[in-house]
Amino acid sequence: MTVGIVMLVHTALNRAEQVARHWAAAGCPVVIHADDNVSRKTFKAFKKSLSDVPIIRFSPRHRCEWGTWGIVAATQEASELMLKEFPAVRHVYLASGSCLPLRPVQELIDYLAARPKTDFIESATTADVPWTVGGLDSERFTLRFPFSWKNHRFLFDRYVALQRRVGFRRRVPNGITPHMGSQWWCLTRQTLSAILEDPDRLTYDRYFRRVWIPDESYFQTLARLYSQHIESRSLTLSKFDFQGKPHIFYDDHLQLLRRSDCFVARKIWPNAGRLYRAFLTDSESALKRTEPNPGKIDRIFSRAVDRRTRGRPGLYMQSRWPNPGWENGSTCAKYAVFQGFANLFEDFEPWLNRMTGMRVHGHLFGQERVEFAGGQEVINGAISDSAEIRDYNPRAFLTNLIWSTRGERQCFQFGPRDNQDIIWELSKDPNAQIAVISGAWALPLFFSNNNFSEIRAEAALLQKVESKFLDALRSPYAKARSRIWTMAEFIEAPMEPLQMIIEELGVQSNRRLSEAPKMVDLAGFGQFLQNLKNQGMHPYLMGDFPSSPDPMPRLVKKPKPYLVQK
Repeated sequence: MTVGIVMLVHTALNRAEQVARHWAAAGCPVVIHADDNVSRKTFKAFKKSLSDVPIIRFSPRHRCEWGTWGIVAATQEASELMLKEFPAVRHVYLASGSCLPLRPVQELIDYLAARPKTDFIESATTADVPWTVGGLDSERFTLRFPFSWKNHRFLFDRYVALQRRVGFRRRVPNGITPHMGSQWWCLTRQTLSAILEDPDRLTYDRYFRRVWIPDESYFQTLARLYSQHIESRSLTLSKFDFQGKPHIFYDDHLQLLRRSDCFVARKIWPNAGRLYRAFLTDSESALKRTEPNPGKIDRIFSRAVDRRTRGRPGLYMQSRWPNPGWENGSTCAKYAVFQGFANLFEDFEPWLNRMTGMRVHGHLFGQERVEFAGGQEVINGAISDSAEIRDYNPRAFLTNLIWSTRGERQCFQFGPRDNQDIIWELSKDPNAQIAVISGAWALPLFFSNNNFSEIRAEAALLQKVESKFLDALRSPYAKARSRIWTMAEFIEAPMEPLQMIIEELGVQSNRRLSEAPKMVDLAGFGQFLQNLKNQGMHPYLMGDFPSSPDPMPRLVKKPKPYLVQK
């Protein structure tokens, strides 16, 4: 009993020659199909280079475009030649020119000899697997695909759309249920000959000729008619990324391939000389006898897919940019945003810095410049205070700022006078902790001493802007942790929300706040709001602010408790 190898090659013929000689040296007959796209001169030289090996044959050539019938036709003719020329072959193993044996060939021969009636071919219905990429599951069997997806994409898409529009559906031949699976199989002589000699083969060939990617469904479907025992798995290690493209193995994957315990792996980079030297060797240097277990490295590939599609939080890379929604979080660390606090308190920023030890910036999205802490012009990551550079991409500015200063929590001020292009990024960012005193933007207008008509117009505009920000924070899409107080509500008892904010920032302290920032003088502010109302502008975001002369909170001194010892 022996194993016959059918090789489909189209490039890197020097490596294909090495592998073919390796198979043949172990006593495995080899039938090679070279893609008709390979030039005649190159093919003749390749065929001549293997003319000294008596158990190597070459089958008639076909043009093999991805996803078309040519690959199946090439496999059929090579398999027929194998069965005809080598009667001792009991299993036929389909491989490509980029496949590489990972274990001694004799181990594969012994493994299959112990399972003489078993066909190793991945075979499952479209309803049972999530492999398909591109939106064509069952439709690949009910529509016609006369155009190449790779070379005639426009015609392919238009023809599919036309068939959908007119409701065209092909009839699946009687007696078969379409199955799908890996192209790389190992079939018994009995099953393979039954498929190739089926009296209805012309009917099946005519049907699968217009199926999309028939090399992943032709043998997978017909094997179900004749196989006595199918193991729905491939003996070839082949991994695909989230886009359905095969992973390529390089020299630094040597130990990874050793851990797989598989007989064959694809797709090997042609210049991976270390892999070819390590595996195309004698039995003593190759992998030891064990059950193939590609699951050992599935975790590594899963992590690779996750890193490629999600990446590290708050860090963009080529594989995800600029696809919206592919980021693994807009930012990489927690940060705090304060709106209205710098208006209500004269020294809020230095006070917050003393209380928390965090870096407290001014208005990072201010109109004139980026107000970095300490008045710096450039901070970590060579981030400039230029408003023009920042406004080119405000989201990227915030992402870069948090990434470049990771390890130290950032706090900054925000307000309706700032660039508002960032409000949805803030509201949807779970790393953001946002505290808002609504209506505090009116305090600079109160102290401005401008013409009242100008104040009224600006107040209406700022209220409209802040209202949109609050709507974003209250949206069902918001993920930021936000606290919103009206100005009237906040000044009634300012120490309680300040204490809450300090605790939520993660400052560990067993003592209550003993120091508060200095609040601005609010004498006359209530009347100012009333004047706005009298002029037809309704300042509702401040809450129910009294128009009495002094809305300042009254601090009542409480007697200190003391102990009386008896």
